[in-house]
This record gives sequence, C-alpha cells and structure tokens, in this order.
Amino acid sequence: MVHQLSVEEFLDKAQTFPVIDVRSPGEYDHAHIPGAISIPLFDNDERAQVGTKYKNAGKDAAVLVGLDLVGPKLAGFVKQSKKLNPQTKEVLVHCWRGGMRSGSFAWLLDTAGLTASTLAGGYKAYRNTVLAAFAEPRPLLILGGKTGSGKTDILKALAQAGEQIIDLEALAHHKGSTYGAIGQAAQPATEQFENVLFEKWRQLNPNRRIWLEDESRNIGSCFIPMALWQQMRAAQVAFVDMPKEIRICRLVSEYTGIDHDLLIAATERIRKRLGGKVTKEALDALAHHDYATVADLTLDYYDKAYLHGLAQRDSTTVHSFSVQTNNPAETARQLISWANSL
Repeated sequence: MVHQLSVEEFLDKAQTFPVIDVRSPGEYDHAHIPGAISIPLFDNDERAQVGTKYKNAGKDAAVLVGLDLVGPKLAGFVKQSKKLNPQTKEVLVHCWRGGMRSGSFAWLLDTAGLTASTLAGGYKAYRNTVLAAFAEPRPLLILGGKTGSGKTDILKALAQAGEQIIDLEALAHHKGSTYGAIGQAAQPATEQFENVLFEKWRQLNPNRRIWLEDESRNIGSCFIPMALWQQMRAAQVAFVDMPKEIRICRLVSEYTGIDHDLLIAATERIRKRLGGKVTKEALDALAHHDYATVADLTLDYYDKAYLHGLAQRDSTTVHSFSVQTNNPAETARQLISWANSL
C-alpha cells in the first residue's frame, strides 16, 4: 500500500528527497510546489481526453483510456524517477487531489524498487495550507519610504545584520512601479508567487520579527495574499525619509543602460497620471538621455501616491527616520536599534 503523508510531513521530507509532480504540463506551468520536478502522467491533450471520457462515460471508461495512454510510458517514468535519487531511491509524488494519478505512479515506482510516498489531498491540500499559513500572526515590521529610497538595499543590509526579511519584490520579479518589470524575469502567476512566498514564510522563525517592504496589494501582476496584506497594514512602519536628490541619483544609477524603448513605454503607461504636460517633458528628457529629469518629474507623481497610501494607515504605527546619506548598512543599524526598543 502506498504511504501517504500530510502536507507538513511531505514538505519536511521535500527538504531531502525529490518531489515529482505528475499533473499535466499545463497545471505544472501555471503553479507548482517550488523545487518539484514535472513528470506528467498525461500531457495536456491526454488529460483532456481522460476528463472528457470521465464526464461522458464514467470512471471505469476513463480509467481504460488512461491505461491505454500511459502504458507505453511506464518504463520511461521509472527511468526518469530513478535518476532523481540514485542513492536512497526515495521520492515523493503528488497530483491534484492525491488520488489515482499519484497513487498509480507511486505504486509503479514501488514495484520497480523505489520508495515513493504521496501527498494526502494532493496539490489542492497543499494550496489550502499555503493560504491558511498567511493568517498565522507573525511579528511583522514594515520598511517604508518613497520611490528611490533604496528599500531593497536596506532589506539586504538588515538580513546581513541577522534580521529576518522577506523580499516580496524579488519573489514577484517586479519592483512595484510602472518601471518595475524592466530588467526583471517574467513574473510568475499569483498562485506561484504565493507558493514561493509560503516556502520563505515557513522557513522563518515565527517568534522573531520579520521585515517586509511597504507594498501595494499588487506587485506588478502578482497579488499579496489578503491575510498577509492585512497583517502588513496593521504592523509598525519604519518610514525612511530620504532627500529627493539622493533618490534621483539612485534611480539614475539603477536605470541607466537599460533598454531605452522600455523606459519610453513605461512612461507612456502613466501618461494619464502624470498629465500631458509632464509626460511630454519626461519623454523629451528621455530623448536626450536626461534620466535625472525623468526621475525628478515622475517622482512627483510617485511621492504623492505613496504618501496617500501611507496616510491610510493608523498614524501611531508610522515612525519616520530622516536619512541624509545613501548608506543602507547605517540605516539598517538605526532601524534595528529602533526595533529593539519597541
């Protein structure tokens, strides 16, 4: 009999043993357990065939169709799986609901000399665990600051100083603004973003403070889980107040050398928010590679938008820190001292 594991047991073992996702390529590509390897029992078309047969003729007929499709692939499944862990020959297997697909695959591997355990409830149970986890109270601290304040660098400095952090923008492959996708990898689906975020979330000590950057609910096309977002909105905020001229220098350094056409397209996307006159001035500056002027013009919009969002918080939770130099390590030291005093 195939051994089934709870979500927690499965994820703990996944730190040591390879995870095989036997769902279709389409299901896997949309979202999957981070680190899982795709060995689909059916390809996308085959999965549709089996589903149609199940709907029209019932389970028994669908099983026969599935057996016809899978039969020629059995040896290949075993060979692929053995390569994943040739030492101990132990693997973990899951499908969508923890039913026939993963159970059959695990049985095949067991008969071929491997040890295979499945995920009780499948990927669906894992997703329920993911979403429930973000409602667990954690001691969060929010790092705030206007665009260009170097919040990501400050987060990294906090991490180097031994603090727990979650870099939401890194996980979402986006820096938050209309320019945020430039130079980044393609964004994951929100579901995959949640999965990767959960992996980070469960690795952190729940009794120690966790720093996150102040974000809108969406980071590009990825959305922060509502339960986590609500915790973030109620948390104490360390607002780093950095002079505009320093922020302009940071942004010029960050975006110089990036595809010029992408900068133009990003500026066009906020035309309505900037207004026609400012947009024209920004585009003219871009045409002359005057990135400082572009940053100066667009920061007026972003500063107003950020301060509007900050004003929606309970004012007693917002603590301002005047920072006159671009020194993330020193700023991190100030923030740690403040956090220790809370």
